[in-house]
Amino acid sequence: MNIKEYLDEAANQINTPAFIDNDPVQFPRRYSRLEDIEIVALLVSTIAWGNRKVILRDAERLLSKLGSSPYDFVMGEGYKLLGKDNIHRTFFEPDLAYFLRGLRVIYQGWGNVASFLKVFKIGDSATPVWDAAYFLRAALMDGNGQKFNTKCMPKSFTTSALKRFNLAFRWLVRNDGIVDLGVWDFITPAKLYIPLDIHVGNTARSLGLLKRNSNDRKAVEDLTGILRLYRPEDPVIYDYALFGIGIENKTNNNG
Repeated sequence: MNIKEYLDEAANQINTPAFIDNDPVQFPRRYSRLEDIEIVALLVSTIAWGNRKVILRDAERLLSKLGSSPYDFVMGEGYKLLGKDNIHRTFFEPDLAYFLRGLRVIYQGWGNVASFLKVFKIGDSATPVWDAAYFLRAALMDGNGQKFNTKCMPKSFTTSALKRFNLAFRWLVRNDGIVDLGVWDFITPAKLYIPLDIHVGNTARSLGLLKRNSNDRKAVEDLTGILRLYRPEDPVIYDYALFGIGIENKTNNNG
């Protein structure tokens, strides 16, 4: 079995409906309205770092604050009633309020995030996630008196792997009808990039797919470039493979 066959097999084993219940993707999938899906995807991906069980617990906590419709919560300025409680690790209610104030600017002006990003022709970009993050950061700052919040946005787009945004975009763009939602059709899955975290990076290195030691933007571009050779139209399908292989290796090493 060559490396492509190995990755394809691993991806097919993980990219199934059974994956949803134990993954943060379950949260945007709870909604049917585009605006709710967008908000939840962006918020949950923002806290999707650290222990998986803790992420799921804290995502539940986050959504419980937004009521039945996160969109209605945003437009009704419900964030004004948020306090200072912790949501996930270093992310607190004031950080959530910051994000929601910025999103309200987008929804007031463009109706939804998809329409906002279309204005900037994000779908034509070779690196749509980094370009989208740039304009999203500007909107968040517009809603917050030009203040910058490092809990919501990275300091540098030139070096950041944008793991959390790449994850949100995987959920919103990939459209195979299995796990990811595919509600944004203005970006092709071929232009997505791997959500690179420590585990995916280590697995990719163990397979010889990634040489770079740092989990930065260059590493994301290098790894995704290799994966595009195997499946040009949908390289991020292999996010499932690298996740599954990483879990298998961890289990074997602990066994």
